[in-house]
Amino acid sequence: MIVRINPFAALEDISRRRFLFGSGALLSASAVALLANRPALAAEYGKKKGGDSTADVRILNTALGAELEAIAAYGVGAQSGLLQKATLDLALQFQGQHKEHADVLAKTVQKLGGKPVEAKAHYEFPTDKLKTQADVLGFAAGLEKGAVSAYLGAVPLFQERELARAAASILGDEAMHWAILRQALGDNPVPAAFVS
Repeated sequence: MIVRINPFAALEDISRRRFLFGSGALLSASAVALLANRPALAAEYGKKKGGDSTADVRILNTALGAELEAIAAYGVGAQSGLLQKATLDLALQFQGQHKEHADVLAKTVQKLGGKPVEAKAHYEFPTDKLKTQADVLGFAAGLEKGAVSAYLGAVPLFQERELARAAASILGDEAMHWAILRQALGDNPVPAAFVS
């Protein structure tokens, strides 16, 4: 006899907003404070770096492109009809957090004098392989793992440390998404002591 554990059962007793959004909202608020709501950041950045923010803008735009892809991917999962209510709610919550990340990144690119990348008209997702809820969760977990790795690689590349700190904050949110999706799949949510 197989006993299935609903990894979202705790969400029925604990406010989903407090349990998941609480940390995410804190991280998003931190990122907003560090990026979008710091009008002096662009001016100070220009003074410190001789006005050359090209490298940081390129990194931010790469992150923005990945966030836009994640938004689209969660949209595909949400519209698949394969997700149970609690899982669908979680997917929409994660999509909302990616939208917050994208908004902050786009505003920061603009403040640094760059032009934010836009969402592609069409993304190539393996929709033919998404036949069950587990398939959708596995697909999302793979994207979140990729986001964690991308932010991990980007953080040390920023010339402006405030941007690195904000990117690390987003990295933390992506890592939480990945861990929760792994747990929902029945996998160890934190399989290693270090992320690589």
